[in-house]
Amino acid sequence: MTQNKTAHDKPSSILVFDVNETLLDIETLAPLFKRLFGHERILREWFAQLILYSQAMTLSGLYTPFGELGIGALQMTADIHNVALTEDDIDELKERMSKMPAHPDAVPALTQLRDAGFRLVTLTNSSPSDSPTPLERAGLSEFFEHNFSVQSVEKFKPAPETYQMVATELSVETSELCLVACHLWDTIGAQAAGCQGAFLKRPYNAMLPASNVPVPDFMALDLVTLSDQIIKQLQT
Repeated sequence: MTQNKTAHDKPSSILVFDVNETLLDIETLAPLFKRLFGHERILREWFAQLILYSQAMTLSGLYTPFGELGIGALQMTADIHNVALTEDDIDELKERMSKMPAHPDAVPALTQLRDAGFRLVTLTNSSPSDSPTPLERAGLSEFFEHNFSVQSVEKFKPAPETYQMVATELSVETSELCLVACHLWDTIGAQAAGCQGAFLKRPYNAMLPASNVPVPDFMALDLVTLSDQIIKQLQT
């Protein structure tokens, strides 16, 4: 459903995609968590800890690379559940994270957005990696003209500096960007920084009914429908 367009009459011409969970399927990490903890749902506990502490580091004026925080969050989760973690377990996490597949709706949506004339880039909390990158492995790298990492500003999303960094590097204003993400905290940060927000309501993600929470400019349950909304608004 297309939401109220208070800041923009038309969608921005540059779409900035979040990567982990928005484009790449983190559920492929679930077998590791089922083996270690006896239930796949612990994946979501670990991911929540990872996001919580990445934001805590930024608010505290500190920085540790996202991958290192991910390993630390796995150790924290293991300690909480009294599970002994081995180096092999950590290596498996690294391996699985480097090979997460694309969601089935990613290629069709990115294809139609590219064909409609949108510029596509990514912005991720993850540090840059050597080739083949996770996006290359997933078959998505060809769609993006640039892949941005928060490492260059040493602050994690949703810090405003992360979205401003993308605008600065592309020589545009933040108002010319639309952040596409399945995490509401990400679209909140982007909209607060002057961007548009396109919220993808993948499983385990939902709206936050609270005062002063900006309503996303676009919102849908799958990426193809979300892309259709963005393209349709451009044409009206």
